[in-house]
Amino acid sequence: MKILYISLGCDKNLVDSEVMLALIKNRGFELTDDEYEAELIIINTCTFINDAKEESINTILEMAQYKEIGKLKGLIVTGCLAQRYKDEIFEEMPEVDAIVGTSSYDQINSVIDEVLEGNKSIKMEDLKKLSDTSIGRVNTTGGYYSYLKIAEGCDKHCTYCIIPKVRGNYRSVEIEKLIKEAKDLVSNGVRELVLVAQETTLYGVDIYGEKSLPKLLKELCKIEGLEWIRILYAYPEEITDELIQVMKEEDKICNYIDMPIQHASDNILRKMGRRTNKQELIDIINKLRTNIPDIAIRTTLISGFPGETETDHEELLNFVEEMKFDRLGVFTYSKEEDTPAAIMQDQIDEELKEQRRDEIMLLQQDIAFEHGEAMIGRKLRVIIEGKLPDDEALDYSGDEVKSIYIARTYKDAPGVDGYIFVPSSSELMSGDFIDVEVTGAQDYDLIGSIIEKEDNR
Repeated sequence: MKILYISLGCDKNLVDSEVMLALIKNRGFELTDDEYEAELIIINTCTFINDAKEESINTILEMAQYKEIGKLKGLIVTGCLAQRYKDEIFEEMPEVDAIVGTSSYDQINSVIDEVLEGNKSIKMEDLKKLSDTSIGRVNTTGGYYSYLKIAEGCDKHCTYCIIPKVRGNYRSVEIEKLIKEAKDLVSNGVRELVLVAQETTLYGVDIYGEKSLPKLLKELCKIEGLEWIRILYAYPEEITDELIQVMKEEDKICNYIDMPIQHASDNILRKMGRRTNKQELIDIINKLRTNIPDIAIRTTLISGFPGETETDHEELLNFVEEMKFDRLGVFTYSKEEDTPAAIMQDQIDEELKEQRRDEIMLLQQDIAFEHGEAMIGRKLRVIIEGKLPDDEALDYSGDEVKSIYIARTYKDAPGVDGYIFVPSSSELMSGDFIDVEVTGAQDYDLIGSIIEKEDNR
C-alpha cells in the first residue's frame, strides 16, 4: 500500500502530521510523493483564515481526481478543516472517504483499515483529549531542527479566532513526556528545538497550577547535543520575570521571542478580546530589551479589523515605527464564521485592508533593512541549512567560485525569517554550527564570512 501524505497549515499541524507519519510507517505502509502511484492519500488541513481554508479545499479536490486518473482507492481528510466542517465535507465532497478530527490523529491506522474495507469513517474524539504521541515522529524538517509542541488548544477566545472551537481548550503536555520526545529527536540528529503551541507562555497552568515554561526550558537545556531552543507564540501578557531570567541565564535559549500582539490601538485591542493595552505592550517590549539587549522580537499584526478607523491605523503605524521590531508579519483580517468579530458592525472593505497591510509592511521593510545594516561587523554563531545551486553562487562570491551555504542566525526562525549566506571552500553539512562575521546585508538577508579558528585566538 503506497500512501501520499500532504501536510498544510502551521508548524503545530506539522507536528501532528509527523506523528501520523510515524504510525503509518510503523504499520509497514510505503510513503510516496507520486500522486499517480498513491493508493491512499491523507491531507492534514488548516482552516485558520480564508486563504488557508481555500488551499485545503482546493488540495482535497485536486487529489480526489486521482481516483479517476491514478490508483487512488481512499482519500482521508484530517486536521482543522475536518474538525470544523465534517458534515459539509462529506456532503459536498463525496470523494472523501474518511474524516479525522484534531484530537484523533493517533487513530489514523484504524481509519485506514476502515477505508480499505470500503467503509466511510468519521473519527471525532473529545477535544479535551490529548493524542498519544509516544510512538515518535518522522522528522520532515531536514533532520537538524524540529518543532516541539508543548500544548494543545487555547483558552483566550480572541473575537476573530476559531482555534478554541477546532482545537479545544488549553491542554499542556507533561514535562516528562516532552523531555523524552526532545531526547528522542536530539538522538536522531536534531540540534535546534522550536517550542510551539497556540500559546507557549501559559504552559503548565492547567496541570501544574502555575506557569511552568521556565521549568521546562531548564530541563530541556540539560539535554546533551541540543544547541538551540527557540520560543514561538509567547503572548505578551503572560511573559513573566522568571521566563525572562531563564532566557538570560541559559545559553542554549536563543535571544529570540515570537510575541503576537495583533494591534496597538486600545480601541481595536478591546474589540479583538486581547488581554493587553498599548502601554502594557510598550512596557513588556522595553523590559525584554532592557534585560536581554540583543533580543530579536518578532510579532504579527492584523490590518482591517472591524471598526478600525484611519486613526487606529495611524496609531499602529506609529507604534511599529517606535518599536522597530526585528521581524514582523501582517495578515489582513479574515472574517471567520462562528466568531464574534464576524458579526461586528463596520466590516472593512478588502481593498482597504490590503492597502493598510501594505503600508505597514512598507514601513517594516525600511526598519528591517536598517536592522540588517546594523548587523554588519557582528560575529555570530549560525546553523547551516543547505547550499545554493552553483548557478546562484556567483551572486554572493563574485568571480571566485565557492560554495555558498544558506544559514540562520539566532534572529531567524526556520521558515519565516531571513538567512545569512556564507561562502566556503570547505564542505559543510546541514545542521553544522559555525562562527561567522557579518560582512553585508541584502534586503532581508545577510552575507557573512567564516571566522577561521586562528582568528578566535
